[in-house]
Amino acid sequence: MRRSLNITPVPGAAAAEALPRIVAFVEEMAELDDWAPDLVLRSNLILEELILNTLTHGRTSGLSDIEITLESGENSVTITLVDDGTAFDPLNDEPSPDTDLPLQERSIGGLGLHLVRTMAEDLAYKHADGKNHLTLVARAGA
Repeated sequence: MRRSLNITPVPGAAAAEALPRIVAFVEEMAELDDWAPDLVLRSNLILEELILNTLTHGRTSGLSDIEITLESGENSVTITLVDDGTAFDPLNDEPSPDTDLPLQERSIGGLGLHLVRTMAEDLAYKHADGKNHLTLVARAGA
Protein backbone atom coordinates (compact mmCIF):
# COMPACT_ATOMS: atom_id res chain seq x y z
CA MET A 1 0.00 0.00 0.00
CA ARG A 2 1.18 3.53 -0.74
CA ARG A 3 -0.08 6.64 1.05
CA SER A 4 1.03 10.26 1.29
CA LEU A 5 0.74 13.00 3.89
CA ASN A 6 1.26 16.70 3.16
CA ILE A 7 2.33 19.01 5.94
CA THR A 8 2.11 22.78 5.55
CA PRO A 9 4.29 24.32 8.25
CA VAL A 10 2.81 27.27 10.11
CA PRO A 11 5.30 30.18 10.22
CA GLY A 12 6.62 30.71 13.72
CA ALA A 13 5.15 27.45 15.04
CA ALA A 14 7.34 24.95 16.83
CA ALA A 15 8.67 22.19 14.60
CA ALA A 16 7.38 19.59 17.05
CA GLU A 17 3.76 20.55 16.30
CA ALA A 18 3.88 18.46 13.10
CA LEU A 19 5.03 15.31 14.87
CA PRO A 20 1.67 14.05 16.24
CA ARG A 21 0.22 14.05 12.70
CA ILE A 22 3.22 12.13 11.41
CA VAL A 23 3.07 9.55 14.20
CA ALA A 24 -0.67 9.05 13.59
CA PHE A 25 -0.02 8.67 9.85
CA VAL A 26 2.68 6.04 10.42
CA GLU A 27 0.60 4.14 12.97
CA GLU A 28 -2.47 4.12 10.70
CA MET A 29 -0.40 2.78 7.80
CA ALA A 30 1.23 0.22 10.10
CA GLU A 31 -2.14 -1.03 11.30
CA LEU A 32 -3.54 -1.30 7.77
CA ASP A 33 -0.51 -3.25 6.53
CA ASP A 34 0.27 -5.16 9.74
CA TRP A 35 3.80 -3.84 10.29
CA ALA A 36 6.05 -5.37 12.94
CA PRO A 37 6.32 -3.17 16.07
CA ASP A 38 10.04 -2.51 15.50
CA LEU A 39 9.29 -1.24 11.97
CA VAL A 40 6.76 1.23 13.39
CA LEU A 41 9.32 2.48 15.93
CA ARG A 42 12.12 2.67 13.35
CA SER A 43 9.90 4.56 10.87
CA ASN A 44 8.74 7.04 13.50
CA LEU A 45 12.30 7.74 14.69
CA ILE A 46 13.57 8.25 11.15
CA LEU A 47 10.71 10.57 10.22
CA GLU A 48 10.98 12.54 13.46
CA GLU A 49 14.66 13.26 12.82
CA LEU A 50 14.15 14.14 9.15
CA ILE A 51 11.09 16.34 9.71
CA LEU A 52 12.63 18.23 12.64
CA ASN A 53 15.77 18.87 10.57
CA THR A 54 13.69 20.00 7.60
CA LEU A 55 11.51 22.33 9.67
CA THR A 56 14.44 23.69 11.67
CA HIS A 57 17.00 24.16 8.90
CA GLY A 58 15.02 24.00 5.63
CA ARG A 59 14.46 27.70 5.13
CA THR A 60 14.33 30.64 7.50
CA SER A 61 11.32 32.15 5.70
CA GLY A 62 9.36 28.92 5.98
CA LEU A 63 8.63 25.96 3.77
CA SER A 64 5.50 25.79 1.67
CA ASP A 65 4.93 22.04 1.95
CA ILE A 66 6.54 18.80 3.01
CA GLU A 67 5.27 15.60 1.42
CA ILE A 68 5.80 12.27 3.15
CA THR A 69 5.07 9.10 1.19
CA LEU A 70 5.12 5.64 2.75
CA GLU A 71 5.03 2.49 0.66
CA SER A 72 4.78 -0.85 2.44
CA GLY A 73 6.89 -3.75 1.28
CA GLU A 74 7.53 -7.18 2.73
CA ASN A 75 8.84 -6.44 6.26
CA SER A 76 9.87 -2.97 5.09
CA VAL A 77 8.62 0.50 4.26
CA THR A 78 9.98 2.88 1.65
CA ILE A 79 9.89 6.44 2.96
CA THR A 80 10.06 9.39 0.58
CA LEU A 81 10.33 12.94 1.86
CA VAL A 82 9.98 15.88 -0.55
CA ASP A 83 10.34 19.53 0.48
CA ASP A 84 11.05 22.88 -1.14
CA GLY A 85 13.55 24.03 1.47
CA THR A 86 17.17 24.94 0.90
CA ALA A 87 18.99 22.27 -1.13
CA PHE A 88 20.63 19.90 1.34
CA ASP A 89 21.97 16.41 0.71
CA PRO A 90 21.81 14.63 4.09
CA LEU A 91 23.99 11.84 2.72
CA ASN A 92 26.95 14.02 1.75
CA ASP A 93 26.53 17.59 3.05
CA GLU A 94 26.75 16.63 6.73
CA PRO A 95 29.81 14.68 7.86
CA SER A 96 29.32 11.66 10.07
CA PRO A 97 30.18 12.42 13.69
CA ASP A 98 33.22 10.82 15.25
CA THR A 99 31.44 8.54 17.70
CA ASP A 100 34.78 7.22 18.97
CA LEU A 101 35.62 10.54 20.64
CA PRO A 102 35.01 10.80 24.39
CA LEU A 103 31.72 12.59 25.14
CA GLN A 104 33.44 15.68 26.53
CA GLU A 105 35.29 16.15 23.22
CA ARG A 106 32.22 15.88 20.98
CA SER A 107 30.24 18.86 19.76
CA ILE A 108 26.59 19.13 20.73
CA GLY A 109 24.13 17.90 18.11
CA GLY A 110 24.82 16.26 14.80
CA LEU A 111 23.60 12.79 15.72
CA GLY A 112 20.15 12.93 14.09
CA LEU A 113 21.30 12.30 10.52
CA HIS A 114 23.79 9.74 11.80
CA LEU A 115 20.87 7.93 13.44
CA VAL A 116 18.90 8.02 10.16
CA ARG A 117 21.86 6.71 8.15
CA THR A 118 22.32 3.90 10.69
CA MET A 119 18.65 2.88 10.89
CA ALA A 120 17.84 3.02 7.17
CA GLU A 121 19.02 1.33 3.99
CA ASP A 122 19.14 2.27 0.32
CA LEU A 123 19.25 6.01 1.01
CA ALA A 124 19.06 8.18 -2.11
CA TYR A 125 18.92 11.96 -2.48
CA LYS A 126 18.37 14.28 -5.41
CA HIS A 127 17.51 17.93 -5.84
CA ALA A 128 15.10 18.34 -8.76
CA ASP A 129 12.51 20.94 -9.76
CA GLY A 130 13.58 23.13 -6.83
CA LYS A 131 12.86 20.40 -4.29
CA ASN A 132 14.78 18.01 -2.07
CA HIS A 133 13.85 14.36 -2.61
CA LEU A 134 15.07 11.82 -0.05
CA THR A 135 14.12 8.16 -0.33
CA LEU A 136 15.12 5.39 2.06
CA VAL A 137 14.04 1.96 3.21
CA ALA A 138 13.37 0.95 6.81
CA ARG A 139 13.29 -2.78 7.51
CA ALA A 140 11.81 -4.78 10.36
CA GLY A 141 14.40 -6.62 12.42
CA ALA A 142 17.30 -4.70 10.90
